[in-house]
Amino acid sequence: MDAHSTTGGDGQGPDAPEALVLTDQERAIIARRARVGLLRALGAQAFTGMLVVLVSWGVAGFDAGASAFVGAAAYFVPNALFALRLLLGYFGPRRPGSLAFFWGEALKLLAAAGVVVLVAWQAGDRLVWPAFLLGLLGVMKGYVVLLAMRRMP
Repeated sequence: MDAHSTTGGDGQGPDAPEALVLTDQERAIIARRARVGLLRALGAQAFTGMLVVLVSWGVAGFDAGASAFVGAAAYFVPNALFALRLLLGYFGPRRPGSLAFFWGEALKLLAAAGVVVLVAWQAGDRLVWPAFLLGLLGVMKGYVVLLAMRRMP
């Protein structure tokens, strides 16, 4: 006897989990937490990006600060646009699905990589690479601020 014969092959045997059913109020609470979490993450990324810009500027001068700003913006701008798209989706008749999230994330990463390549190609000697990369990483790891503050959604 195989496993399908004990459950009828449809996954509805005695050990099958029940389907989760949420009320409209529970769905609204989950959607609100998702929106708040998204906005918190953007705020934390903006904070860490600006912190890296100010430290770079203070330690190594204007060119380093500008390089850190461009590095931070290379990730923050596509990320903010993706977050805006997700937030607007919550107000429409249909919620954004997992496929929309996947493609949005892929486009966001491709846009950030494209900006990095464009900057590397066009910036010349004025680009301070350590500051640029710190700006980029500062925004990418902005959620660490939320973890430190115990405000992770």
